[in-house]
Amino acid sequence: MEKKIPMRQCLGCREMKPKRELIRAVRSAAGEISLDFRGKAPGRGAYICPNPQCLKKAIKAHALERAFSAQIPDEIYARLEQEMEADDGG
Repeated sequence: MEKKIPMRQCLGCREMKPKRELIRAVRSAAGEISLDFRGKAPGRGAYICPNPQCLKKAIKAHALERAFSAQIPDEIYARLEQEMEADDGG
């Protein structure tokens, strides 16, 4: 029997993609927002493609703010951009 692949929706392009292909942002119970690359951190998760265009769309639509019902620190967006650039170069 084949193992079911968990799917998640990207906040930028709104497409359903395999969870492993997406970057997870997580809001902990304490309200801290961080990036979770292993996908194991406890808390509310939101997913975004490792694609700068999707990140731009998500920022413009305030998708992360809506997903977490909280303000997103600029450092989170900066770190997402860095991760996507690093991913592109390799």
